[in-house]
Amino acid sequence: MAWLFSRSDNAEFVLRFDDLDHGSVRPEHYQSQIDDLRAIGLDWDGPIVCQSERQSFYQPALAELAADDLLYPCFCTRREVAEAAAAPNNALAGHSYPGTCANLDTAGRALRAEQLDRPPSLRIRSGDVSYGFNDVIAGPVEYQIDDFIIQRFDDTPAYHLVTVIDDADAGVELVVRADDLLDSTARQLLLIDLLGLASPGYAHVPLVLGPDGRRLAKRHGGIHLDDWDGGNQDPKALVGFLAQSLGIRPDVRPATPAELVPYFNAEAITKQPLTLAP
Repeated sequence: MAWLFSRSDNAEFVLRFDDLDHGSVRPEHYQSQIDDLRAIGLDWDGPIVCQSERQSFYQPALAELAADDLLYPCFCTRREVAEAAAAPNNALAGHSYPGTCANLDTAGRALRAEQLDRPPSLRIRSGDVSYGFNDVIAGPVEYQIDDFIIQRFDDTPAYHLVTVIDDADAGVELVVRADDLLDSTARQLLLIDLLGLASPGYAHVPLVLGPDGRRLAKRHGGIHLDDWDGGNQDPKALVGFLAQSLGIRPDVRPATPAELVPYFNAEAITKQPLTLAP
């Protein structure tokens, strides 16, 4: 979908590996993903960017936010955050951080540091503001922002920070991604404003779900291109299937992405996820 948005507008399409999760990234993943993209007929402009090679690009932004007193250490574990978010008195209930460590004094931080067996993460003081934007597919939306993590406990810059810096550095004008990140966009717009960056547009595409209604993932079994129809199907058939499921074409005829460009109409894209049968 990102490729179709780009090519139908005669724009450049850039490829980036968000590879800062050191616990899950493996050297063989890079080439296998490149091979899959090429197999279904995608190409891209310019060199491939790897976030793992751009650590120095993110530090000035962290320093700028720290200088503006917008960061604070957070000693909470994931379990503590989940329990606090589920509490009935949490005004940002559901998935958000209630500010447990936001106003700790020096003694309080020292005590929490003793209780934690790892360094703290860094959170940004959001002010619990709300941000609205007009998504190309979802339409107008608005989300309230919590104090989200900006640097993980292992000193790795968090996704929200690195993605806005990389998008700005590459001159990205439209971000196309899955709609499970729709509510994350408000956080990124806050960072864009705080860092004085240019804001891109956004188009959030409906997900592919497994039979259990959750996002398609490894737990559902074969989810790679080689697993498509037992490995016997031409990748063009998969492209045609996905095009029909998104509302790009009315049928499932095999196609290459290039053959879909004349049919592409952003206004016709479905807002409903695709659920695969067992």
